[in-house]
Amino acid sequence: MPKVYSSALKETLNIERIIGHLKGNEKGPTVVFFAGIHGNEPAGVFALRHMLRELKLQQKPINGEIFAIAGNLKALESNVRFKKEDLNRIWSPQRIEQIQQKQDGGTADENELFELYGVLNNILNNQQPPFYFIDLHTTSSETSPFIVMNDSLLNRKFASSYPLPIVLGIEEYLVGALLSYINELGYVSLGYESGQHDEISAIKNCVDFIRFTLVLTESIKLFPNEQTALKKEILGSSKVSKKFYEIYYQYDIKQGSSFKMLPGFVNFQKIPNGKHVALTNDRILKAKGRKQIFMPLYQEQGREGFYYIRSIPKILLWISKGLRKLKADHLLVRLPGIRWESLKKDALLVDQRVAKFLAKSIFHLLGYRARQFDKTHLVVKSRETASKNEEYLDANWF
Repeated sequence: MPKVYSSALKETLNIERIIGHLKGNEKGPTVVFFAGIHGNEPAGVFALRHMLRELKLQQKPINGEIFAIAGNLKALESNVRFKKEDLNRIWSPQRIEQIQQKQDGGTADENELFELYGVLNNILNNQQPPFYFIDLHTTSSETSPFIVMNDSLLNRKFASSYPLPIVLGIEEYLVGALLSYINELGYVSLGYESGQHDEISAIKNCVDFIRFTLVLTESIKLFPNEQTALKKEILGSSKVSKKFYEIYYQYDIKQGSSFKMLPGFVNFQKIPNGKHVALTNDRILKAKGRKQIFMPLYQEQGREGFYYIRSIPKILLWISKGLRKLKADHLLVRLPGIRWESLKKDALLVDQRVAKFLAKSIFHLLGYRARQFDKTHLVVKSRETASKNEEYLDANWF
C-alpha cells in the first residue's frame, strides 16, 4: 500500500486509490474529490482523510455520495510531481485511447491514468447525478487560495458561490488537464489551490474548502451560524479580493532550456515595467509593462514558468453571459473566414488571414477557448455546448 508523507504534519499515511467513500441514506449529489494528481502536493490527501474521518465520527447525515480519490500514487510515494510525464497533461481522448490500446503496459504515469479513468467511468455509470468534480492542488510559490476552472457558465455560476478569487482561461495553455476532460463531458468541475505545498495552512484551507463544498452541494447540512463562520474562515484565508481573473500569457519552458524563477514572487503579485522575473539560459527575463504574476514556478519539474493575469470587469462578465445565452456565436459562421469545424456545431475553424478583426478575446466572450491549429488557422471550441445544465436545475446554488 503506497505511503504518503506530509512534511507539514510530519506524518505518513497509507492510502489506496479510493481514499474514502461515504454513502448517505437520502438521495443527493455525487461529489468527487481528487487529490495528489501531482505527487508533490499531498495536502489534499491529508485534508480528505481528515474530513472523511470527521464526518464518520460525528455521524453527520449525508445526502448522496462522497468520493475521495488519490491521483498519482507512484509519484505521491516518491514525493515528486510525476514519474516520467505530468499526469495532469495527458487527459485527451486521443491519448486515453492510445493508453488503453497498449498491450505491454504504459509508463508509470500512463498506468495511473488508466486506473483513474476506470474509476471515473465507474462513478459516472453507477452513481447518480448531479455530479461535482473537485481537484485539490497546492502551488510551489506562496499564494492566497483561489479557484481555477474552465469558463463555462455552469462552472462560473457554481464557483461564484465561493468567497474566493476565480481564475479563468488556463485550459487554453494546459493541454490534457483532468478537469478540462471532465468539463467537456458537461459536468461541474473546478480546481482549488489551497496554498504552498508544504505549509500546514494549505491543509487547513483545504479542509475548510471541502466542508464548504459539501454544504454548497447539499451533501451535508450545517446550522446557519456554522455556515457563516465557515464562509468567514474561507474569506479570511485569502488576501486577494474575490474577483474573476483571466490568464492571457504563459511563459513556456522549452525542452532543453534552463529556467530559474527569481526569488520572492507570490501569486497575484503586481510588478512594475522592467522587473527582473526569471533567468533562462543565463538570460534575464524582464516584465514588459506593468504585470500581475501568477503561478511562478519554484520547483524542478514543470514546463510552465509563470503566467500573467488581469482582472475581468463585471460588465464583461454580464455581456459574456448574455451573448452566450442568445447563442450569438451562431452568427459568426456568416462571416468570411469562419466555418463550423464540427458537425455538432461545438467548434469553429477560423482563418486568421481573412478574419483578422476577430481577436481571441471576442471568442472568450462568446464562450469559446482558442487553440492554434496551424500558422494561419485557429480552432475555437465551445465551452457551453456540452454543459449538462438540466442535471443541476434543482440545486439551491443554480
